[in-house]
Amino acid sequence: MSGSVTAVSSNGVYSFSKPNRPSITLLTGLGVEGDVHAGVTVKHRSRVAQDPTQPNLRQVHLIQEELFAEVGAAGFRVAPGELGENITTRGLDLLALPVGTLLRIGAEAVVEVTGLRNPCLQIDHFRSGLLKQVVGRDDLGNIVRRAGIMSVVTRGGVVRPGDPVAAELPAGPHRPLDRV
Repeated sequence: MSGSVTAVSSNGVYSFSKPNRPSITLLTGLGVEGDVHAGVTVKHRSRVAQDPTQPNLRQVHLIQEELFAEVGAAGFRVAPGELGENITTRGLDLLALPVGTLLRIGAEAVVEVTGLRNPCLQIDHFRSGLLKQVVGRDDLGNIVRRAGIMSVVTRGGVVRPGDPVAAELPAGPHRPLDRV
């Protein structure tokens, strides 16, 4: 299973969207160099309010570009970085990966998938009605989150648009993604 990076984004201040960059540097155990969410402990404001000593399982946020076409068909224009992701990919079903999957990105970087992004009301502040496009329910009534996955950096390196992304599944049995 493989795909490619279509965009990379980071921001040193809290904001919903992140500007695209020519490259980002992933730092082992921390996240994206210079990004407000980088660190060993949680940086997401709501998580910090609950317990600032929690480990940061949300160091790097990835979204598959295919989501933008899907929400576009419903009338929502979304571009890479606008939903706050650090890495936008194409050709790899990120949401189908199990917890613990290693993503080898570019020549050196490796991230370990920790879970699903839990989309919040800020998405509707960005585009009214978009939250219902990225969070829904399946036929059995289970919540389905489609706003990307979260990961931690296990090996640092520079990531650029055009870099390959290869998924290495963990030994089974596989644990499905849940929100982190």
